[in-house]
Amino acid sequence: MESLEALVAHIQGLSGSPDEVAHLHNLLKQADGDSLRAHAAALVPFLGHLSPGAHSLGYLYLLEACATSGANLREFGGGDFLVTMADFLTACSADQIRLAPDKFLNVCRVLKDQVTQLNAPIRGIAPLRAAVRKIQASPEQLTPVHADYLLLCLLAKQYKAGLSVLEDDIFEVDQPKDLFLYCYYGGMIYIGLKKFPKALELLHNAVTAPMPSLNAIAVEAYKKYILVSLIQNGQVPSFPKYTSAAAQRNLKNHAQIYVDLCTSYGNGRYSDLETFVESNAAAFQSDNNLGLVKQVLSSMYKRNIQRLTQTYLTLSLEDIARSVQLETPRDAEMHVLSMVTVLSTACLSIQKNGTFCLS
Repeated sequence: MESLEALVAHIQGLSGSPDEVAHLHNLLKQADGDSLRAHAAALVPFLGHLSPGAHSLGYLYLLEACATSGANLREFGGGDFLVTMADFLTACSADQIRLAPDKFLNVCRVLKDQVTQLNAPIRGIAPLRAAVRKIQASPEQLTPVHADYLLLCLLAKQYKAGLSVLEDDIFEVDQPKDLFLYCYYGGMIYIGLKKFPKALELLHNAVTAPMPSLNAIAVEAYKKYILVSLIQNGQVPSFPKYTSAAAQRNLKNHAQIYVDLCTSYGNGRYSDLETFVESNAAAFQSDNNLGLVKQVLSSMYKRNIQRLTQTYLTLSLEDIARSVQLETPRDAEMHVLSMVTVLSTACLSIQKNGTFCLS
């Protein structure tokens, strides 16, 4: 390999026209690999002589060699290497970095791993959001960066930030794993925002997507799909015909406790469901689903009240409290009032005489 000084000079001089960049790309590929990684520590000072925006392709080669060298990135140059990576992802030229997409994805992955290890996921959100747009050939393309970006949004509890990519219409998928992770993480973000219909759409896609064999992501998505279906609709629909045979045969076996929860929910007895949840709390907690399970438990009051109104036109608050196993009429009133804000198909009112009617 020629000297690092000469390589950097080539990067500075051949980052203008497309023909120059193509020639530079050939030179960089010749210098690439173990040779560059072996000089990782020496590469960092040279990054200071390059512009992330003007010399994006060359900068990417040097940056990726540093990032994937296996060295302690925080020791590079005595500065914050994370800032260097973040600034590059934000400022780089999309046209140039798309010539070496694998290297660009490596830098994104290393940044995601580093901020996660530092327990500072919020530091990676803006750079990876920019990276998504840089690497996409079109707004309809799903990239591996999508899932990493959504994961950081989840870890940082910055759910609204995830909407910047979730609101795109995706029609181009290269790798099935990218789709499963995008739907799973996206579903979790919508759960965090209490947008359960949107969450169901994405989790449904993860559960019913084509798969030659069952994968762990689909299993975890199915568990949450059951819980969100109960919260939103009070029931879990059957698998549609287009669901893969592998999913239809095996998903329930890998989520039996959730299937049993669904059965208990369908019986409509709050005390039985509460006992089931308490008995299996450790299992739900190990799946990080206990919070959702408690929302399922709470939603049973709403479902039981709705069932009552299908039978009776007028009920006292005492009748409601007794029928759905609430402690006091005041508790029944609170649940009914909360339903007023979410039900759009019925008009619910608390009358002066303490009765509840559906009109």
